[in-house]
Amino acid sequence: MTKDLQTKWLCSESGFDSHDKTRLFYRIWQPLAIQPGAQQKALVFLHRGHEHSGRIQPLVEQFGFANDWAFAWDARGHGHSPGERGDAPDFQTMVRDFDTFIRHLQHTHGIATENMLIVANSVGAVIAATWLHDYAPRVRGVVMAAAAFDINLYVPLAKPALRLATCFKPDLFVTSYIRSSMLTHSAEQAQAYDADPLITKNISARVLLDLADTARRVVQDAQAIDAPILMLVADKDYVVKQGPQKQFFENISSSLKRYVLIDNCHHAIFYESDAQSRQAIQAARDFIAECFARDLPPLQHYFKADTESKSAAQYQALQQGKLVGAVEGAFYGLQKFMLGRLGKLSNGMTIGLEHGFDSGASLDYVYRNQAGGRLGIGGMIDRGYLDAIGWRGIRQRKMQMQQLLSDLIQQHPADQPLRILDIAAGGGRYVLETIKRFQSRDIEICLRDYEQHNLDQARELAGRLQLKNSISYQCRDAFANTSYREDDGSYDIIIVSGLYELFSDNALVLTSLRGIQQLLKISGHLVYTGQPWHPQLALIAGTLDNHQGQPWVMRPRPQNEMDALVASIGCKKVGTQLGIAGIFTVSVAQRDAAMPVLYD
Repeated sequence: MTKDLQTKWLCSESGFDSHDKTRLFYRIWQPLAIQPGAQQKALVFLHRGHEHSGRIQPLVEQFGFANDWAFAWDARGHGHSPGERGDAPDFQTMVRDFDTFIRHLQHTHGIATENMLIVANSVGAVIAATWLHDYAPRVRGVVMAAAAFDINLYVPLAKPALRLATCFKPDLFVTSYIRSSMLTHSAEQAQAYDADPLITKNISARVLLDLADTARRVVQDAQAIDAPILMLVADKDYVVKQGPQKQFFENISSSLKRYVLIDNCHHAIFYESDAQSRQAIQAARDFIAECFARDLPPLQHYFKADTESKSAAQYQALQQGKLVGAVEGAFYGLQKFMLGRLGKLSNGMTIGLEHGFDSGASLDYVYRNQAGGRLGIGGMIDRGYLDAIGWRGIRQRKMQMQQLLSDLIQQHPADQPLRILDIAAGGGRYVLETIKRFQSRDIEICLRDYEQHNLDQARELAGRLQLKNSISYQCRDAFANTSYREDDGSYDIIIVSGLYELFSDNALVLTSLRGIQQLLKISGHLVYTGQPWHPQLALIAGTLDNHQGQPWVMRPRPQNEMDALVASIGCKKVGTQLGIAGIFTVSVAQRDAAMPVLYD
């Protein structure tokens, strides 16, 4: 530690408990010269793969924001954090770790996410990009250096070979081929890298493959990201490819974005020779200053995202059949024809054909996950149908929903009555099955749905479960103002599951949310789902019909848009859980009396 660093920051070390109670290590640089009355701001650093937060300390001084906090963690399996070196359950676990880290910083150090800026290198940049896409924080901005969206493995067919190998050895590790001379032109920095005992060359093949899959998804759907972003790209990078970095940059919806290609620069951009590192750090300093000088977009900015955004343009193209070519469109037409004929052999497809594949009846069948059909082959067809990635995600969403609901019930004082409302319950399975575990509690449930058929199914299920709770069943339209009445009373928990993602129109969603706002108690919780993206949009639109008998054309609503709509009724998001391949999310928000209710 230099004397200059000691005079500007108080350096310390700490730890936080991640979502699975794993204790992770991090470093703190507390500014010694905080301006009186000024908002506290922070730079949060993410190290590259194989490295650790100790490597960040020189960067804090070089960036030179002496009035601001700085933080850097050791990702699990790195530095002083626990776990097999270079390993994690999967890449998404590391992203969720980071989301937990940010919430810890908010709670412990009192710094709002809106006043944080992320500086991320290589694999750290992919963690940051995935976090932006999946968790949608209102962060001040992100600096991405040499983002590892596509790692150069050099060996032909390396990824397919690794996928095959992990089938036989799930805990397979690979050793990095990268030498320090491939990271930097600086002999001093290369020597420091080689001498660092906390740097590991191993990485789990499972994590490496999950990183590749996640990076491909995030680059493909980068339009959902609108945070200010600076991309620093190395001209002579032997570790990661330039193409996906450029594609990511072109796809993001950010109003402030910059792409800086640094000549004659290797992968370790911030640890390069003087000329290259100075250029990178100066570009980052200028960008950071600009980010903190400008305001974040107001929440009302998202109200018109259903008609004025990249996702809206994609939705219109999908409606007009412009996302697929003639051959692919004909193939989907053939699939739809065959579905109308052979689909009736499958119990699940039969329900979808009759009620719509997005209907409550269809979802209730998917939840049960018991394949059945006619003539023998029908059961096989049904099993393939139920195992589609979207339906697997739906079942995971149900489990996440039930766990979150269970957690909220347990948080509520046991000696006080609890009122729960589900505004579009369908068959009510996830609520009723959860309530079965709390029969000793005073819980009143109201299940609403647009179709009486679904409510009849819910009533039947409640009977089979022999529930003792007070349960009411109301046939109401969740998008009608008249569905939300003063004489309904107020609720502690309100649930919206699998509804808003079926409708592109934000005006409908806002009407529903404003009705919810009238019924949700102060400090009460809103549990809501989202669908930020889907890998099979064209296939579904071309082959399946919705509950209105129309082609099931979906507009995935980016998480930042969904969260903004919820925030507009004075509800502050407190957490998000992600599903398989990032298709579905389950979030919880709490009504905050201090937050204003916004209108158009």
